[in-house]
Amino acid sequence: MAVAVRVIPCLDVDAGRVVKGVNFEGLRDAGDPVELAHRYDNGGADELTFLDVTASSGNRETTFDVVRRTAEEVFIPLTVGGGVRGVAEVDKLLRFGADKASINTAAVARPEVIDEITRHFGSQVLVLSVDARRTREGDVPTSSGFEVTTHGGRTGTGIDAIAWAKEAADRGVGEILLNSIDADGTKDGFDLELIRLVRAAVNIPIIASGGAGAPEHFPPAVQAGADAVLAASVFHFGPDDMISQVKTAIREAGFEVR
Repeated sequence: MAVAVRVIPCLDVDAGRVVKGVNFEGLRDAGDPVELAHRYDNGGADELTFLDVTASSGNRETTFDVVRRTAEEVFIPLTVGGGVRGVAEVDKLLRFGADKASINTAAVARPEVIDEITRHFGSQVLVLSVDARRTREGDVPTSSGFEVTTHGGRTGTGIDAIAWAKEAADRGVGEILLNSIDADGTKDGFDLELIRLVRAAVNIPIIASGGAGAPEHFPPAVQAGADAVLAASVFHFGPDDMISQVKTAIREAGFEVR
């Protein structure tokens, strides 16, 4: 039986404020994270994802205080990422109120950290964030045409994104948050090819991210293989009932939603 699709607003946070840009650049203020979390909880969000978008690049820890305040105010599952390096950060996030931790840069640097975290807390606690972009002229070529990036999409790795997703799944990660760097913030729709490629490679849940600009963009991502759909701009700057509109669009396309 198919699992109901989850709709997840994403709060990209920098210095305690929610921000949003295009292709991970040109960040602009989108509000207070706790206020937005309240709005999304009341609006029917199934989960929230909270990403400290400059934690890795700035060599800072995740803003634990904002995590704590958000977790105290909302009661839907909260995933937190940014600057997560190992068991100690995950343990602290869980104690501050997060339900899951998302890891990216640290796992690329040392894949064994996935094994350590999942062995300690279980697979259900760990989400691998894959910031994937299409390879460009001059990049190290990859077999799929997509490479993994780190540090908020600013650093290329030459690692094939599809192979990396499969390795992480084999190591026991619970979910993959699949971010299209090329589509991020463009509002032109999800990268369906990327979703299909990862869906063919892994059996764990995929959260599609990057590019949503309207309710009609979400059903194709589910059709391509996403188990959950995540977005930021369309929720932050859209009407208050946007989550409801998205769920209606997915339901009318023939998929079960939460």
